[in-house]
Amino acid sequence: MTLPELESDLAALGEKKFRAGQLYDWLHVKRALSFAECSNLPKTLISRLGEEYEIRRASVKRKLESKLDGTIKYLFEFPDGERCETVMMSYRHGNSLCISTQVGCKMGCSFCASTKAGYVRDLLPSEMLLQIYESERDSGRKVESLVLMGIGEPLDNYDNVMRFLTLLSSEKGRNMSLRHVSLSTCGIVPRIRELAELGLGLTLSVSLHAPTDEKRSAIMPVNKRYGTAELIDACRYYFDRTGRRISFEFALISGVNDDAQTAKELIRLLKPVSPCHVNLIPVNEIREREYSRSGRVREFQKLLTDGGINATVRRTLGADINAACGQLRRENLAEN
Repeated sequence: MTLPELESDLAALGEKKFRAGQLYDWLHVKRALSFAECSNLPKTLISRLGEEYEIRRASVKRKLESKLDGTIKYLFEFPDGERCETVMMSYRHGNSLCISTQVGCKMGCSFCASTKAGYVRDLLPSEMLLQIYESERDSGRKVESLVLMGIGEPLDNYDNVMRFLTLLSSEKGRNMSLRHVSLSTCGIVPRIRELAELGLGLTLSVSLHAPTDEKRSAIMPVNKRYGTAELIDACRYYFDRTGRRISFEFALISGVNDDAQTAKELIRLLKPVSPCHVNLIPVNEIREREYSRSGRVREFQKLLTDGGINATVRRTLGADINAACGQLRRENLAEN
């Protein structure tokens, strides 16, 4: 619930407006686990809250911590038994958390583990917040930046994600600037345009992975609905409306999209949205596909930079714990 909604509910219970602010602080700043902890609230209100509301939790079903770089991968379980993955990563600039927005995914990208176990349901705003709160509580680390790049397509769960961002950035709540948030999408064009109109200040990260309709449609079914030209046009619109540089994710797959011709096609495609950034990713190998990591990552990067496109290679974190999203949930489902 937002603070105004909480104020309205408590007013209906005959409580003064400031009580909502006190409760909101207990929920989002002090992170109370029960209403009984809310020591500055009247006992009668605490009792009534316990009867009519609940403070939800997410339990740690499984936790893996990298011995290489301290990356922590969580498998969280919600009260209905569904699970999602969350990854805590440490950088020089602070801790970044990668959260999920759905249980499973509908998009069907052929190289992605998240979609293999199928789509179950959308995550609620509270369940997205809980991934932050429970990760911070368990690890003792403060999250400085957030990436909506875990299991699920954020723009396929648009209303819940927008409500989550409202709660996340609330001055009296978690109070995280949305400039520290990156939202990753496979390219749902109408939602990108809607997001541009909101002017939230977050970074838009587009999972591109191929520069032509033929190549992209072969590995990303969403391209059959929103082609590359339509996607790039929406990205240009986003940049024009927000002034925020767009990041394009590009997973390099050996023999599929790592050749010089693909690099040339990518440069030509991205010129209209320059300045932009290309994040080159060594593809995560999964059992169901024979895709393998490209050995030409640095060569591909040089081709892009020589062509005037800013390109970096994503640092691999948590390699010893399979920190790529989707793998832990699938392993857990298989075990059960």
